[in-house]
Amino acid sequence: MIKVLADIKEAVLAGDEDRVKTLVEEAVQEAIPVRQILEEAMMPAMEEVGGRFARGEAFIPELVVAAYAMEAGMATLKARLGGEVKDRGKVILGTVEGDIHSIGKNLVRMCLEGAGFAVIDLGEGVKTEAFVEAYRAMKPEILGLSALLSSTMLFMHKTIDAVRAVDPGARIIVGGAPVTQEFADRIGASGYAPNAFAAVQCVQDLLK
Repeated sequence: MIKVLADIKEAVLAGDEDRVKTLVEEAVQEAIPVRQILEEAMMPAMEEVGGRFARGEAFIPELVVAAYAMEAGMATLKARLGGEVKDRGKVILGTVEGDIHSIGKNLVRMCLEGAGFAVIDLGEGVKTEAFVEAYRAMKPEILGLSALLSSTMLFMHKTIDAVRAVDPGARIIVGGAPVTQEFADRIGASGYAPNAFAAVQCVQDLLK
């Protein structure tokens, strides 16, 4: 691996936002393609920290600082290179009604953006009607619903039914701590992701 790419990966893993910005600028100056920076440095870093988390070797704070470092690198790429970060598809994300938790959703957004997707984040506590309105207006390839509270999971089912009434072919993925594959199947979701890194793969698979 090119040294600056290896350094970017380590800086993301360390959650060092300033160093990530500096190194990404250095990579740009060396004329390394944007996609190469993303695919050989930034995304592998997030995949590694995600693997550590899954094995119990890292915790939420490590995920968060790595995600913010990656976001800093993405901002630098977009600011310096404008349209060169090509969007691979449009994804709408939101945490469902009654749930104000954002960490998991934000990690999904950062990882999807790092993988080249255009993400519209509707925020937290999003009512079903707001999801439907956004879906109608923006016509995304994928809609992603997040919930951290088991008491709010029912709004996932409600939202899926409402969006499918508008577009029966809508591709909708769900995720969050209490959500399971069995629940996702039961409510008719197109896909389920147990974490932010799996969400990227899920979206990619649905768009094949």
